[in-house]
Amino acid sequence: MIAAAAENNALGKDNDLLWHLPDDFKRFKRLTTGHKIIMGRKTFESFPKPLPNRTHIIITRDKNYKVDWDNCLVVNSLEDALEMISYEDAFIIGGGEIYKQGEQYSNVIELTRVHASFEADTFFPEIDQDIWKIVHEEYHPKDDKHKYDFTYITYKRKK
Repeated sequence: MIAAAAENNALGKDNDLLWHLPDDFKRFKRLTTGHKIIMGRKTFESFPKPLPNRTHIIITRDKNYKVDWDNCLVVNSLEDALEMISYEDAFIIGGGEIYKQGEQYSNVIELTRVHASFEADTFFPEIDQDIWKIVHEEYHPKDDKHKYDFTYITYKRKK
């Protein structure tokens, strides 16, 4: 899973992000390019167009949902999405409900922890320290391009 979440686990509001962090966007692009990305329909629809060099697997309950992009596949459950993944790396990219469902299938969480709290309608699940351990942290202070401090945190599932 890959996400940026505030201290209160806020992800977004009204199908939009709550902050603009260019270095986090670059990291997201670097980590996900060339891989399959799994998301809910609302997350997909929040993009102006599909992200380049990635296969999008879109989860929706709507059996008639269609998209007119070559690099997009539509499925009706997370389990159907996971069947499209063999032994390759793939990333669950949201939204909140897909993260909740997907955590049990994940072995790594790439989290950008934004050091602020926000009013939101979508949240990242609480990370259980009994299940996940931090294997890497990298702090990024706020600057002229980043309104908030944030930390990249890599969690791995404990054995």
